[in-house]
Amino acid sequence: MQINKNIAISDSGFLFNPATGESYNVNATGTELLNLIKEGKSLAEIISIFTEKYDVNNSTVEKDYQDFVDIIEQFNLAEKRK
Repeated sequence: MQINKNIAISDSGFLFNPATGESYNVNATGTELLNLIKEGKSLAEIISIFTEKYDVNNSTVEKDYQDFVDIIEQFNLAEKRK
């Protein structure tokens, strides 16, 4: 999955889509996840990073990732999965 290239993500979790003029706010974890996705990290890499950093298991990270991706796709912030 890829975040649309025109989406700006600030360190504070502010997202701006210049194509639509819409803006969004995400929490610190969401910001971290968006940045990892934007860096091209795979789901396996993201799971590893989050399980090492937070007290969470693989299945929880995977479910939360999928839910988050569904939301950012819904708001046209990422390319749709095929």
